[in-house]
Amino acid sequence: MPKVALYNISGKQVGEVELADTVFGVEPNTHVLHDAVLMQRASLRAGTHKTKGRSEVRGGGRKPWKQKGTGRARQGSIRAPQWKGGGVVFGPTPRTYAYKLPKKVRRLAIKSALSSKVIDNEIIVLDELALAQPKTKEFASILNNLNVERKALVVTAEYDDNVALSVRNLPNAKFVAADGINVLDVLGYDKLIITKDAAKKVEEVFA
Repeated sequence: MPKVALYNISGKQVGEVELADTVFGVEPNTHVLHDAVLMQRASLRAGTHKTKGRSEVRGGGRKPWKQKGTGRARQGSIRAPQWKGGGVVFGPTPRTYAYKLPKKVRRLAIKSALSSKVIDNEIIVLDELALAQPKTKEFASILNNLNVERKALVVTAEYDDNVALSVRNLPNAKFVAADGINVLDVLGYDKLIITKDAAKKVEEVFA
């Protein structure tokens, strides 16, 4: 079982904590990680693109000229695709790009992402994280105490309003509860700051 240092919010090491091999100690599967990131990014696409077909553009209700005798090519509507201002052929319509990977693949992906943080020494486990009131300045000082200079993902066992409100104005940090942890966030942030209770909760879910 991987052992990592346990810190308090002052940045002092107060002990060590053992993390479950089945969640934080697996061999990262890069192919599965890639698939999981693609799945999450696809689900974030709005899919609101839209063009009008010939039945949706305005005008063109009558035949522009008679079928025969004019010497010109036969036409049925001035809103046909070959006309200026006509409808678009096979244009994009609103759709969802979301899809799902098998459950076992999704579980392996999150375990691979968490294990990669342990391997790269990019995980910081806190004994607890509680704020009396929302204070961005106070949380910024916590990050400074922990020597976090780049982007950090903060995870607690349960959703905490004070922590969430303190983190949201920091451009280099994001907060999620343990049940909202995902591959895209774990890989997208340089440091994973997780409380001891949150780590246990994640182990219970994914072990």
